[in-house]
Amino acid sequence: MSDEAVTLFAEFTALRGCTEEVDALLRGLVADVRQEPGNLVFDAYRRTEEPDRFFVFEVYRDRAAFEEHLAAPYGVPFNKRLQELIMEDASQLTFLSRTAEP
Repeated sequence: MSDEAVTLFAEFTALRGCTEEVDALLRGLVADVRQEPGNLVFDAYRRTEEPDRFFVFEVYRDRAAFEEHLAAPYGVPFNKRLQELIMEDASQLTFLSRTAEP
């Protein structure tokens, strides 16, 4: 397993009439994920110009912490419900690599 932090963002679009339910569902997930020992950042946003479009920025200590996140007991129910409320088949993940040290 890599010792490098895992950084990514997820994007998805709520179906018409489901935006507030997606928002509430996501708020619950934020509270859970921020309690994970390997989570460093888990911030959820709605796009200002497209309020049905969500953006989640995530950073995990390392690959092992990210794998633990994926195995969390609340993840499967969250993703199952989210899939019913969004336009995409699932949240669209984009993994990032650091280009320079801060």
